[in-house]
Amino acid sequence: MAGHGTEEHPHGADRLCEAGDRVYSRAVRRGRVPRTDAGPVPCLLELALLHPDPDDMDWLVPTSPQEVMTRLLRGVYDEVSESQRRVGSAVAAVERYAGLGRRPQALTASAEGSAIRVLDGLARIQAAMDEATEACTTEVLTVQPGGIRREAELTEGLHRALALRGRGVRMRDLYTHVARHGQGLLNYLELMGGTVEARTLDEVIDRLILFDRTVAFIPANTDRTMALELRHPALVEYLVTVFERLWRLAIPLTAPLPDTGIEGISHREQSIAALLAEGHQDAVIAERLGISVRTCRAHIARLSETLGAASRTQLGVRIAQAGLDGLQRPAPTTALTGPDRESPRAR
Repeated sequence: MAGHGTEEHPHGADRLCEAGDRVYSRAVRRGRVPRTDAGPVPCLLELALLHPDPDDMDWLVPTSPQEVMTRLLRGVYDEVSESQRRVGSAVAAVERYAGLGRRPQALTASAEGSAIRVLDGLARIQAAMDEATEACTTEVLTVQPGGIRREAELTEGLHRALALRGRGVRMRDLYTHVARHGQGLLNYLELMGGTVEARTLDEVIDRLILFDRTVAFIPANTDRTMALELRHPALVEYLVTVFERLWRLAIPLTAPLPDTGIEGISHREQSIAALLAEGHQDAVIAERLGISVRTCRAHIARLSETLGAASRTQLGVRIAQAGLDGLQRPAPTTALTGPDRESPRAR
């Protein structure tokens, strides 16, 4: 959200003028400011940093700093995505021009020796994955983030999985705990028989596919229309090490999730509590655990009720008292005895 102010205030939300900074800071501290305060700084209204108070139109309330940051980061992300797209196009052009006039054998050797290749477009990604599948003889390691796998996602690479199974290639897959609730995944594993072993974690890294510990594929943008094909031995070995460490921490899909030891608190709510204790917003927690924001907030509400917290501030205290923040200390006996007498206005 770079944005532009008026001619007198030509800037964005990331570099407010001195007057705008002063008024916005006052609004954040006090919760609102009189509309007249914004007269000299119309940039604050143009940039949506201030907006009318629905209860009293003579006052303006601030947009939360967290939301402002999200808008700014979204703008930066868009710029980075465009740069990545241009990089992919440039690499594709160089590959094409560099191959002109070469003999086919020389071109093939050059392609095989490429340590990092940018794959721009789903067609190129699928072709590269099919090529790696055909060459694979021993093992495939995958990390699949997100929640319940959609049928379309599971069937997208089913032909590759069946081809690997036919050659006796072993596969190990890492998912989030939420994926346990998807019938499509269970059907897929049943179809693959003992060829695939699956484990789950609270949260995993972004998507990763490793073939025979020699070639890896990772996303190059969030919508996965670009990917990187990695063949550099050091990079591939690093990713294998990351996978193996996550695998040791993960729980087999056939085993139940461990009990939290606190009555009324599920394993997922324990994970949410730990991320809340780290200061993450609801949307970030939902993305990391592979659930919707609405589901995340429902769990937070139940967590607050179980711990007897009347506000987010109290919830943070209760999480620490109950030992749900991951710091491994004994929980006081008063942690679950019900709400204290603090005012609910401490939100």
